[in-house]
Amino acid sequence: MGDISAPIIYELDYSSEGIKDFDSKVQENVGMDAKYLLHYPTVYIVNDKNKEKQFSVYIGETSDIKKRTIQHLTVDPKSRSDWKNLSISESSKMYVIGHNHFNKSLTLDIENKLMLYMSSIENVDAVYNRRTNQQNDYFTSHELDNIFSKVWRGLQKKNKELFPVEQIIRDSAIFKASPFHKLTEEQIRTKDFITLRIMQALTKGETRQLILVTGEAGSGKTVLMSSLFYELNQLSKDDPENLIFKDTKNFLLVNHEQQLKVYQQIATKLGIYSKKQPDLVSKPTPFINNHGPEDKVDVVIVDEAHLLWTQGKQSYRGKNQLQDLLERAKVVVAVFDQNQVLSTQQYWEYEELMSLQHEAQLNGNLMYLSNQMRINSDIATVNWIRSLIDEQEVGKIPSDSKKYDIQIFDSPEELHGAIKAKAQSQDSGISRMTATFDWDYVDKRKPEGEDYWYVRVGDWKLPWNLQLPVASKKQSIKNKHLSWAEQEQTVDEVGSTFTVQGFDLNYAGVIIGPSVKYRDGKIIFDRQESKNKKATQKRSLKDGSKEYFSDTLLKNELNVLLTRGVNGLYLYAVDEELQQALKDARKG
Repeated sequence: MGDISAPIIYELDYSSEGIKDFDSKVQENVGMDAKYLLHYPTVYIVNDKNKEKQFSVYIGETSDIKKRTIQHLTVDPKSRSDWKNLSISESSKMYVIGHNHFNKSLTLDIENKLMLYMSSIENVDAVYNRRTNQQNDYFTSHELDNIFSKVWRGLQKKNKELFPVEQIIRDSAIFKASPFHKLTEEQIRTKDFITLRIMQALTKGETRQLILVTGEAGSGKTVLMSSLFYELNQLSKDDPENLIFKDTKNFLLVNHEQQLKVYQQIATKLGIYSKKQPDLVSKPTPFINNHGPEDKVDVVIVDEAHLLWTQGKQSYRGKNQLQDLLERAKVVVAVFDQNQVLSTQQYWEYEELMSLQHEAQLNGNLMYLSNQMRINSDIATVNWIRSLIDEQEVGKIPSDSKKYDIQIFDSPEELHGAIKAKAQSQDSGISRMTATFDWDYVDKRKPEGEDYWYVRVGDWKLPWNLQLPVASKKQSIKNKHLSWAEQEQTVDEVGSTFTVQGFDLNYAGVIIGPSVKYRDGKIIFDRQESKNKKATQKRSLKDGSKEYFSDTLLKNELNVLLTRGVNGLYLYAVDEELQQALKDARKG
């Protein structure tokens, strides 16, 4: 941490008396505290705890903490219910944070990072702030992480309930999909371009505008869409500059149950999602059923658009969900990765896919994110994983200066033991077992004669995802809002692509099942061994013919599983030849 000093953190009652007492006590201190709290830029956190022990929080920054607090107490409650509730509560508190290195840019970045952290905390149910404040490079920007960690540890000493350990927060699915992450230059350029294109479409009255964002797994697409959705909704409430976005209707859709839970939690905490507008964040089918082409919404953002259906299914009566969305929105922003299409119901015929991309490219609306942001490794390690998937070759595992951990285990028992040890370590965070879909599993129905559907290898077995009971009713209620990987009992389950797609695991344990084989120096795919009927059944094409696309879809399944691990990838292959090839590939 170098010579950077600790922050000054002052806790007070959030009231007129509290701010007067704060002023007098700080004034009495003729040392540095008065200077840095009263005359320097500061960051502040107003918070209140309800009867259910859930916190509502407002995070802000100011160059005049006394004036700003008085405004919050006297003026803001007249126009905003959140400030009214905080001002009339007898239990609300306030933390004022000062530091000798604070300047306007640094406090804005600290404010933004506090929003990132606090919107990811389980017992914080509402975060009030109407803006994102990411700053570019500035004089003390290199000190941000060090100073923030000192601020967080200082806050934790004052209130462990409201400010838990950093690692716990950073491992949450909400944190990883939060709109408050500091975007990379590539993400900023893409977001600015998308916002400009939306402005142009809304101004000119254009409709059926498709903006296509592509990029491989882990390239930061989800964070980009989360940030865009939050910003559009903030602008829809208050856009004083040009009024283009004011009162616009903006929606976020994802065809993935676990990812939907995360987005709904984020939107609820940030005041976007409500019972009055339940489909602001939803799956595509209910949105399509609830909105007609005659009453177009302004913007629809589709994360994981490769999961959209390209044929009718169950409650969806249409033929192509993306085309239906284009009919119902002025602008559709779709995140698409053809290497993550997992079922025949999502499969795009080549001509259709090329036409889709060509249309977006022709309008200048095709963007590609190239940075690999998930896997914390050298490029050689990323290339090894990509070669295994894309070229279907098993090369020598390279040494990694960042210590990305690739291990090949002799048995699934050893693999599970290693993942369980990582999961129980606070430093390692969320680590889980996954497998190719090569063992029977039927959702919401038990198998005959057994309690669970199992992944079996020899005498070893472990239940498939979302089957194990929880310890208590309280935990069961909590689990409704948590993704599969965040639930405690799931460390003793095996996840599938349908559970973990779109999520990060710190260490990913992957059982490569018998549908993936190694023959004559190449990885091949055997649909006869797969239990994923969505990938192995024939697909009816537009010309009336039917074809198998299992090689592509099973390859995509492997792609999703092998790109989950942030810090490590642990492997075991059921096929003996593939297992031997992986063992031979280990570093010498």
